[in-house]
Amino acid sequence: MKPLAARTAALKQSDIRAITALTREVGGINLGQGICDMPTPAPVKEAACRAIAGDRSTYTGYAGIRRLREAILHKAQTYNRLPATSDAEVLVSAGSTGAFVTAIHALLDPGDEVLLFEPFYGYHRNLLTLIGACPRVVPMHAPDWRIDFDAVRAAITPRTRAVLVCTPANPCGKVWTRDELAALLAILQEHDLYALTDEIYEYMLYDGREHVSLASLPGAYERTITISGFSKTYNMTGWRLGYAVGPAPLLEKMGLINDLLYICAPTPLQYGVTAAFEMDAAYFAEMQAAYATKRRMLCETLERIGFGVSWPQGAYYVLADVRPLRGRVPGFEDARTACETLIRRAHVAAVPGPSFFQHPEDGEPYLRFCFAKEQPVLEQACRQLSEAFGGRA
Repeated sequence: MKPLAARTAALKQSDIRAITALTREVGGINLGQGICDMPTPAPVKEAACRAIAGDRSTYTGYAGIRRLREAILHKAQTYNRLPATSDAEVLVSAGSTGAFVTAIHALLDPGDEVLLFEPFYGYHRNLLTLIGACPRVVPMHAPDWRIDFDAVRAAITPRTRAVLVCTPANPCGKVWTRDELAALLAILQEHDLYALTDEIYEYMLYDGREHVSLASLPGAYERTITISGFSKTYNMTGWRLGYAVGPAPLLEKMGLINDLLYICAPTPLQYGVTAAFEMDAAYFAEMQAAYATKRRMLCETLERIGFGVSWPQGAYYVLADVRPLRGRVPGFEDARTACETLIRRAHVAAVPGPSFFQHPEDGEPYLRFCFAKEQPVLEQACRQLSEAFGGRA
């Protein structure tokens, strides 16, 4: 048989998926994958059921139904403060990943470079590599994940075409400040670069922090594609609904690519998710308060056990440092061994840190835990961790 396409050679199952499979084998609690297994809000489910019952079953336009695009536009104008003016600047996609895929196909040719901030979301790096783009990594500095803008400038070459910002960030929970975004924008303008922003965790903020969209800054919108979605905010990761907002000429090309790759996002679910925009604002306050409680519970448990913990500024992940446990607790010699130790002794899963770093050895000190769990499940996970490793529950 002839060999497969060269782009498949480096593909392998992600550590996140592998850990999920191992957790199922032992009947454990998965704090690794960001599955977000709380219930989807009833109004959204009910609206989707009505759409199915009403035979909303055919293709929509490739950019999505107008009612949903208009709702996204209003949200982008009010919450994100983007200067978008028309639903022609909105694309509904097959998850935020689908929006990212169409964006990189529209912006990048093989060999073009994209700056990523490390630790990064592995899917971003892997998808860029798959289409022949070249990720270049700019490290952020723990424990507050500070950005060295001199390092950003030094990473830019004549082949650099875009910069990717994830805020709040997966996996470390960094929330970019307005000043940091302004400093980045100055670099984008100086070198005439595009920006891609992944803002899927935009409502999950702690300690009074503010979500700022890069595209809301003066002069940024024309060069920025803002990506978000519904999976995390409304506990519907399997619905595969996301969106992008940006200048109409860019979004038009993304829409045509969306048509080629996906045709459209799932039709009845598009009608269903429009109900999310009619929900009371109290939903977001309650969600944020619930996540703040869960963040405190998990971080305090990990600190009692002995992990080094940088409390996340946003999102729902904790990137915990295993080095304080090495030499004191058997089974924490490296990240993968530590994950196996957690599953074997506590029946709780995390994701090994090398998944989020260009050089795997740089991620060896870290495990990523997810606290997007129903309260009783997270409480049980914390009890199992405490009982297994000597922390007080």
